[in-house]
Amino acid sequence: MAGALISSKGGKAYPGRLTQRVFFTCFVAAFGGLIFGYDLGISGGVTSMDPFLKKFFPEVYEKEHDMKPSDNQYCKFDSQTLTLFTSSLYLAALVASLVASVVTRAFGRRLTMLFGGLLFLFGAGLNFFASHVWMLIVGRLLLGFGIGCANQSVPIYMSEVAPYNYRGALNMMFQLAITIGIFVANLLNYLFAQYKGVNAWRYSLGCAAVPALMIIFGAFFLPESPSSLIERGLDDQAKTELQKIRGNNVDVDEEFTDLVAASESSKAVKHPWASLLKRHYRPQLTFAIAIPFFQQLTGMNVITFYAPVLFKTIGFGATASLMSALITGACNAVATLVSIFTVDKFGRRTLFLEGGTQMFLCQVLITSLIGIKFGVDGTPGELPKWYATIIVVGICVYVAGFAWSWGPLGWLVPSEIFPLEVRSACQSINVAVNMIFTFAIAQIFTTMLCHMKFGLFIFFACFVVLMSIFIYKFLPETKGVPIEEMHVVWQNHPYWRKFVKPSDSKPGDEV
Repeated sequence: MAGALISSKGGKAYPGRLTQRVFFTCFVAAFGGLIFGYDLGISGGVTSMDPFLKKFFPEVYEKEHDMKPSDNQYCKFDSQTLTLFTSSLYLAALVASLVASVVTRAFGRRLTMLFGGLLFLFGAGLNFFASHVWMLIVGRLLLGFGIGCANQSVPIYMSEVAPYNYRGALNMMFQLAITIGIFVANLLNYLFAQYKGVNAWRYSLGCAAVPALMIIFGAFFLPESPSSLIERGLDDQAKTELQKIRGNNVDVDEEFTDLVAASESSKAVKHPWASLLKRHYRPQLTFAIAIPFFQQLTGMNVITFYAPVLFKTIGFGATASLMSALITGACNAVATLVSIFTVDKFGRRTLFLEGGTQMFLCQVLITSLIGIKFGVDGTPGELPKWYATIIVVGICVYVAGFAWSWGPLGWLVPSEIFPLEVRSACQSINVAVNMIFTFAIAQIFTTMLCHMKFGLFIFFACFVVLMSIFIYKFLPETKGVPIEEMHVVWQNHPYWRKFVKPSDSKPGDEV
């Protein structure tokens, strides 16, 4: 479909540069990604620690330590209660994201971030002091409520604050913070496990309080975004803030006028959730659902959640599995830096398609290596060091492909394509779909591994092919398009233009 290559021709180019204020603002807001990343990384390491399993999930501990070499390695962590410890957080995040859309629109992005940090802090404290499984689950639910608030507000905030020509790189700081959170979690899991103490898992879970305090403290110093201020009738304050983040010598009149016009259109929409079903919002609604759906079915969260469990399952020792997870976490963080420096140069579509190809090839390789060594019955015998190294390298290359494509772009693209009048509602759908499938994958992964065995990676590889075709055919390039002018890319797209008519644009816009 030729329209996949349509650019933003006809859109406006507002003046503005990357000021210290806007960089600092986006840097602090990105702390919201730390709480998400830390939790993604911490749960898999904790669930591979023997003292944790022995205290809360003794049936899994006994199954693991009583296994004979002939037993099926794929099934030794198959426990729905254990996976509920990981997945319950994402169910809570789903609920919180829907509530947060109302808070974000009515009270601003900054307050939603602050509220999310407080909930995450309470959840970290409850998990640290947990003595029963119910305390773990309730703590995870509180963590999930915090993550839902942060994921709903931070990407929108960063897209609204950033200059259009730096929006991709600045917004990806959120994903970079997620990957740093994952890496730090893996590092702490590895370090705490070295002490061999019964409370190592408490320190891993309790340290979640640190990123929570960072977002709470940071939110106090963040300015509200100009779009949010205008949305709440604070036009003078909004123009002052827009001038500060764009630079004192920059003429912001045109951009401010368009923000006000977008806000007026937004106020005419009394019921944004119902409005999403209107025909001219079809492209945004489609991508608000499709991108997070496909993002979770890349299989990356299997690696993120359960890397230590997965490595332990395929023959690595307890310490070796944590070290391998640490290595993949480092690859994740480093590769995300690549996307920050390339997304505004090469565009969103190029990274999406290259990353999809890379992930598919690696999944085929990993499937072959595990299948050859373990077979269907999961009895590997001794795993040679060189063979294990190849598996880890293959997983690292796969992780890198995700980290500079579907990882950051899964948050960037939805946050920049939504019109102001439905932006909070669309972002809530984006987060909700993300959390629904994150919950589903986290809950059923160990069962899928038990029954599908090495074929699990082929399952995800098939979705990588489907999502790459979807991006190629239906996603227009949004690089360099001001967020207030995003309607132009839909009007010029050969498929979506039949839904988004020129009459939907603002007076005076070129189409």
